[in-house]
Amino acid sequence: MDFSHLNRGQITLMGSAFCVMLTMHFTLQLLSQHLFYWKNPKEQKAILIIILMAPIYAIDSFVGLLDVRGSKAFFMFLESVKECYEALVIAKFLALMYSYLNISISKNIVPDEIKGREIHHSFPMTLFQPRTVRLNHRTLKLLKHWTWQFVVIRPVCSILMIILQVLGVYPSWLSWTFTIILNISVSLALYSLVIFYHVFAKELAPHKPLAKFMCIKGIVFFCFWQGVVLDILVAMGIIRSHHFWLDVEHLEEALQNVLVCLEMVVFSVLQQYAYHVAPYSGEVEAKMKLGKKNE
Repeated sequence: MDFSHLNRGQITLMGSAFCVMLTMHFTLQLLSQHLFYWKNPKEQKAILIIILMAPIYAIDSFVGLLDVRGSKAFFMFLESVKECYEALVIAKFLALMYSYLNISISKNIVPDEIKGREIHHSFPMTLFQPRTVRLNHRTLKLLKHWTWQFVVIRPVCSILMIILQVLGVYPSWLSWTFTIILNISVSLALYSLVIFYHVFAKELAPHKPLAKFMCIKGIVFFCFWQGVVLDILVAMGIIRSHHFWLDVEHLEEALQNVLVCLEMVVFSVLQQYAYHVAPYSGEVEAKMKLGKKNE
């Protein structure tokens, strides 16, 4: 195939489309395996929602490339889609961990063997909570609320931001206010997940919780920090519009979207390990039985 007649914009679009298709391929492969071995709907529903994060981010970013000269409201909407889904994924991740531990907050089910464990808070949470807290139904409920507040705050802020942007009433101080609120909110949600992991690290170890969490955190981490790096590069004049066919503002958005499309391929592959279907296919039980026989 001859690509010589294509310009840089078309080549970039084709490369990004290929990355999206690869992400879709790996995700659908894993998704179909879970649907085939549909043994634990409660856990596997949460897993399906989590693994769909990579293709949703990739498709969302590709749509941004299709309309690379879009308005601020358009790019804000695309960013909000990703961040609202991130909020849902964080909530589902906590629900998955609860399922592994046989905990049900709504039904007041907390196994006796985990009651009374110590939760050690660090600064700045010690300004609002005692440094050491005993684990019970109330403290577990509090951790759940700390996670779920982001699921509520993120969509509400997104809707308000888009409406204000469309109305043309979006001063910089308001933008910073939303940024501060959302950063505090997501930090509290992630803090509660880290605390939860430390308390139940031993029980959760067979389920590879760290690998599962890093797949989620990695996607969010790369999307956020590369955006910060691109902002710095633009401010320093390293990224300049006269090198490309776009102005600096749209060029920065385009670069961010291209990078996300590339990265989601990597994360869709990593999810094959972190959210493997083996625990539901009988493969794990077979290996355990074989190990006992060898002993």
